[in-house]
Amino acid sequence: MSGMVRAMSDIAFIDRPGGARLAYRHLIGTTPTLVFLPGYMSDMAGGKASALFDWARREGRACLLLDYASCGESAGDFADQALTDWRDDVVFLIDRLVAGPVVLVGSSMGGWLMLLVALALDSEASPGRVAGLIGIAAAPDFTDWGFSAADKATIREQGRLEEATPYSDDPYVTTRSFWESGEANRLLDAPIALDCPVRLLHGQRDADVPWQLSLRLAERLRSADVQVTLVKHGDHRLSRDGDIALMLGTVAALLADLERKPLP
Repeated sequence: MSGMVRAMSDIAFIDRPGGARLAYRHLIGTTPTLVFLPGYMSDMAGGKASALFDWARREGRACLLLDYASCGESAGDFADQALTDWRDDVVFLIDRLVAGPVVLVGSSMGGWLMLLVALALDSEASPGRVAGLIGIAAAPDFTDWGFSAADKATIREQGRLEEATPYSDDPYVTTRSFWESGEANRLLDAPIALDCPVRLLHGQRDADVPWQLSLRLAERLRSADVQVTLVKHGDHRLSRDGDIALMLGTVAALLADLERKPLP
């Protein structure tokens, strides 16, 4: 979901065993590696992802952008994808391409994936792999609160729901397999066992994801280092120049905090 002209000559591809051919952009630099997770039907050509990548290049920071299977430049059939498929795409790319800790930056649905990926990466075998999280209008559990009872009935009975969206000429499509995968991986009904620093940014004019959800997420996270920043006139995308500056400033401040403490 991007009207931007693609001028990215540094896109590379890798095949995920049992999955699709995945597109990514990877900068080698100072760790932790910044990993941007786009929203639903979005990709790594979006404004926030591109701004983060350009900032990382200027600052000599390691950064990984990616397209989930069937999104952007990656192969795959969108109708075949589930939330856990995209989680596994991200985990695969990090395991294959990134050495050392990561900071996950998730936008909208990417904020849900950010949490699922962090839980998958921070295992007993690799404690501390996730050094920090930054959510931008993070939307965990949106298969629950983001659909009316009638919408859910349509998904169950017809196998898909199509909705007009102001962000694309194409409708948003939610398949039964994606919705069921989301429902099976809801996080907000119990404590979320993550202890790394977390920064959550949310616009108070967000018409898609209620800003109160970031407060609820902050309460559910086990980490003692969680900060929520509300942008009074910010919309869902948080892509104005000032919003981008806030995101980059948040990234820089979190990295500075991390550098004051040892990383694994």
